[in-house]
Parts: sequence; structure tokens; C-alpha cells
Amino acid sequence: MLKTRIFAIATVMTMLTAPFVASAQQDTIKEIEKYRAALGDGNPAELWEMRGEDLWKQKRGPKKASLEQCDLGKGPGVVKGAYTVLPKYFEDTDKVEDLESRLVTCMVMLQGFTYAQATKDPFGGPGKKADMEALVAYVTAASRGMKMNVGLSHPQEKAMYDIGKKMFFHRGGPHDFSCATCHAADNIRIRLQDLPNLTKQEAAQRAYTAWPAYRVSQGELRSFQWRLFDCFRQQRFPELEFASKGSVALTLYLARNSNGGTFNAPSIKR
Repeated sequence: MLKTRIFAIATVMTMLTAPFVASAQQDTIKEIEKYRAALGDGNPAELWEMRGEDLWKQKRGPKKASLEQCDLGKGPGVVKGAYTVLPKYFEDTDKVEDLESRLVTCMVMLQGFTYAQATKDPFGGPGKKADMEALVAYVTAASRGMKMNVGLSHPQEKAMYDIGKKMFFHRGGPHDFSCATCHAADNIRIRLQDLPNLTKQEAAQRAYTAWPAYRVSQGELRSFQWRLFDCFRQQRFPELEFASKGSVALTLYLARNSNGGTFNAPSIKR
């Protein structure tokens, strides 16, 4: 009898307090959005964009060539709108490539770098700035304001999308986590960070189109490859290899889910 009464009281208290908790959550989300909007004034990512443009035009590598003839999916040298169709299948490599892996291909084929040289230190850190992140900033900025339109017309694109989807829902590691643990439900947040439900188009559009981003807390611009790398780290998974097939597959799954969203990056985050 006592247990029944306690349970009844607890149920009533939950019903009474639930509206207040929900209201507090909504107020918190609104304040976070105000904070992000304030950060958006004077985005330091512009510095990465300018450096990336310089790197794009520089004659570098053993072949002393620029990247100005690099085909990112819209034709040789075209950067405007290129990010909106990536990842995609490229006939010259017979592979599906995202932006970073395609830039690596161009550095190897056009400039003469080895694959090891082109993929070395892709992420910036204390005392060093990564050329790759600057190139990513330059290319992605040229798609700002355009709609995402990632296709699955080639069989390899469809296969990679399916692989990426399986990776998203695969659980493993010491905590039995998956990408879906944090990103397949509504209204989840870690501290001040809301976790979008990437299985829903609207949330995926809002999240994917905000990367790459300048991270205020790190003083660095971070690419989407870095975002995936850091998610794997937080899940305690084995390190995600930069520009690997798995990273491209997962990117394709998330990019495709964002179709129709307006690309608005490089953005700025806490």
C-alpha cells in the first residue's frame, strides 16, 4: 500500500513539473541560439578562407602546379556550388569522394604530392595551421547560400550511402555507443550542446550545413572530417582515418540526409 501511494505521488509530481521543465528547456535553447548569433559577428573563418584561396592558386608540389584545374564535381577549377554535390562518384579515380579526399586526389594528380604527404597533419592544433582546413574553408565558402543536392545516381554512391547508414547505427566500443546514440532522438542535449536528430531531414539540414566551422574554444577552423574524427574519439572508437572510405561513406549518408537545406558555412561555434 505504501509503495502504491509513493508511486502515485511521484506520478502526480512528474505531471505537475513536466510543463515547467519543458519551458525551461525551451528558454535555454533560445538563449543558446542568441549566444551563437552573437558569435557570428566577425567570423574568424574568413582568415582561413583567404589563406585557402592563396593555397588553391599557389604553384606547389613536385610538379609546381596549382589546384586551379582540380575537378570537385562541377568541372575543372569550379568551386562555386561544388560542395553542395559532394560526396560523389568520380570516374577518374573510380571512387566516391568527399571534399577532403578529392582535394587529396588533386594534390597527388595535379601537384605531384605523395598520398602520405597530401594527408599528413590534416587538422590544425597548437602552434600549427593545417593547409587542408584552409582549403576546405575556401571551397565551402563558395557554396554559401546554395541548396544541398547530393545524388545517389551511381551504384557506388548508393552502396556508400548504405555503408554510411550502417556505420551511423552500428554500436560498439567500451560504452556500446553509436552515432545514433546521440543523434537519432529528439530534444537531447549535452550541457549547452544540443544534439540534432540526424535521421530527420530538417535537423540534418540544419546541422550538416553548418560545417566546417570556426571553434571559438579551440581557436581553429574545423572541417567535417574533423567533426567525425572527434565524434569517434568521444565514442572511444578506434581512430577514424582521415579521408578513409568509412569517413566518406558516413559523410555521404549525412550529406544526403541534408538535401534541400541551404548551406551556410563556414560558420562559428562555441
